[in-house]
Amino acid sequence: MTATAPETGSAGPGPQPPGRRERKKQRTREALVDAAFALFAEKGFDATTVEEIADAVDVSSRTFFRYFASKEDVALTFQEEQLRAVLAALAARPADEPIMTALRRTVVEIASASERGELGFDPERFTCMFDMVNESPALMAGSLERAQKKQALMTEVIAERLGIDPATDLRPHVIAAAATCGFQAATDALRRYPRAYGSISETVDRCFAILENGFEEPPRS
Repeated sequence: MTATAPETGSAGPGPQPPGRRERKKQRTREALVDAAFALFAEKGFDATTVEEIADAVDVSSRTFFRYFASKEDVALTFQEEQLRAVLAALAARPADEPIMTALRRTVVEIASASERGELGFDPERFTCMFDMVNESPALMAGSLERAQKKQALMTEVIAERLGIDPATDLRPHVIAAAATCGFQAATDALRRYPRAYGSISETVDRCFAILENGFEEPPRS
């Protein structure tokens, strides 16, 4: 029997909702993240074990490793969520907006939303993650390692926004690297001089203002 092509203008079937098994897997994953951050807040990242996280959800360590490669992966899930939000928000910025202006407004928007508990972000988890990365050398190393992957993804989004090929044009690579370093500079400044700067979003805004306005000019608000 020959398949019949759908009629022109037909909406077609929409995305199917996840099945029971997928919903159960998602609930287990979320429960592991919740339990991990509760333990991180209570004991600290380094003192928390995978076994304790699994026990808190009443699953085995083997089950834990079906969802995460390590406890570092759990602790940095918030960064992955932030990255997805940044890339989506950047792609939605006005097409005629200068790229560094778009990046500044995007990153500050997501950082502010994380602090205020908007866009689905948990502000307590955001603060916990920020403190853990600053306090744990292992987690700091994991965060920096993942920064390369994030930079590569941002390069692709920037190239698409600018309508250029990153294989022949270095600008997307340089812009993405500058944005990555700008965010890292903000977190480093807060870690070194916590009393000299304001919130994370305010410090990020000040760093990106320097990138946007130039190094020789005082940053404009």
